[in-house]
Amino acid sequence: MSRGVVVGVDIGGTKVLAGVVDEAGVVSSTALRTTPGRRGVTRQAEDALVEAVLEAAGGQPLAGVGVAAAGFVDPAGDRVMFAPHLPWQGEPLRELLQDRLGCPVLLDNDANCAARAEGHHGAARGARSALMITMGTGIGGAVLLDGRVLRGANGMAGEFGHMQVVPGGQPCECGKTGCWEQYSSGNALVRNARALMAEQPSVLAESSGGRPERVTGPMVTSAAEEGDLVARQAFASVGDWLGIGTANLVAALDPEVVVVGGGVSAAGDKLLDPARAALRRTLVGAAHRRVPDLVAATLGPRAGMIGAALLISGQERW
Repeated sequence: MSRGVVVGVDIGGTKVLAGVVDEAGVVSSTALRTTPGRRGVTRQAEDALVEAVLEAAGGQPLAGVGVAAAGFVDPAGDRVMFAPHLPWQGEPLRELLQDRLGCPVLLDNDANCAARAEGHHGAARGARSALMITMGTGIGGAVLLDGRVLRGANGMAGEFGHMQVVPGGQPCECGKTGCWEQYSSGNALVRNARALMAEQPSVLAESSGGRPERVTGPMVTSAAEEGDLVARQAFASVGDWLGIGTANLVAALDPEVVVVGGGVSAAGDKLLDPARAALRRTLVGAAHRRVPDLVAATLGPRAGMIGAALLISGQERW
């Protein structure tokens, strides 16, 4: 690898986070930009990513850039074939970014990158089999088996958020209905809180100026920490659905540990306690097997970025 810094980038439905990351997973500088969402144009998302990389690098030469993208990445790591929360649909993103940044670029799904980081440096370290569930705008996921990320035939393994759990249920940005992420994600948390505000008093009424459409995920988390009943009920619902979906995955894959990351996981046990209860209640044969630990990711919102940087340093195994 050429001399210079390695920058990891995590780009999702609302923001792009870039940072200089060393081989020990230590982040020395970061930069943040907003992203245009699915209704933006591809150039806007690309511009935000490039700007964040250059700011994080601070004028230092680039040895390479790893990108964790919230979408379906092809097996070769060249294109985001589809992104429910971003405008990319098959653009040659790797080539475009290499041309603009003048350095090698490697690309993978954001949850794969987060799982890679947690396997090297975090909550899945030492496990031979693990599931990663990332909860942000939607739900992403990854499977770790025998020390490697399982990508699948199309490079799209681990898209747990788009398992259908309620036939004919809530419409999803992917174009389907009843997807798991519509019941257990940042979007679901906010939607639950807004609906509950109409039924009972809440501090969210004050923080949003009495306008439910202004309620955000961080506002719900803050209210829950203050003991607000509406916020806690919103988390209980999201956590319950998290446990139900996780039980289905555990029944299929039987991992040693399930790691929950992403922005929503910052709520900690307010989310994970109802999820653990639902997992045990729902998992087939729970009384006759070891139910895997359901734990919070330890690398926080930087996991995707750190895992993306690992692509460049070549640390696929853990």
